[in-house]
Amino acid sequence: MAELLTGDQLGELFRNVRRYAFRIEARDRYNVPDEKPSFDAFMAGRRDLDDSVRSGPWYDMTRRAAAGGRPFTRVRIVSIPLGDYSRYALWAAQGNLQADEEIRYLDRDRAAALGLPVRPPHDAWLFDDERVAVLHFDDDDRFIGAELVDDAALVEQHQRWRDVAWKASVSRDEFLRSL
Repeated sequence: MAELLTGDQLGELFRNVRRYAFRIEARDRYNVPDEKPSFDAFMAGRRDLDDSVRSGPWYDMTRRAAAGGRPFTRVRIVSIPLGDYSRYALWAAQGNLQADEEIRYLDRDRAAALGLPVRPPHDAWLFDDERVAVLHFDDDDRFIGAELVDDAALVEQHQRWRDVAWKASVSRDEFLRSL
């Protein structure tokens, strides 16, 4: 495996997006230490959107990118019934949507039937149809880094997955109505 990008190195990829950034997000759980307080509050029944899920550097960046015609989009592939983390992420997505990021949803079984890489789950960002950052996680679902790849065949595969996932997925509101 190549050297994994983290922190500022990974941040540079997002700050330098020229046309778009798209993520295929296929894990049912992400162990993100910064999310723990809002996740715990959500699990305790609190449903107000505090600053941790509606403001901060990520949200500022996605707003600026969208305003500049460089949208950040993603398809979340989720298992039905939803687990605790997926329910939390569905709720917290309100902050992303308010920051002009577009998130769509796709049932894992349907995604698998369409040939999307969901078993095991595959997470990656596709940048400007030129590069892919394949995300790596440890056994406890913690992000450990991104492998940056510009191999044409891998980029084309992610473009196909993006197109299939986008076409088959639905908006957050439509997904909520389907539950």
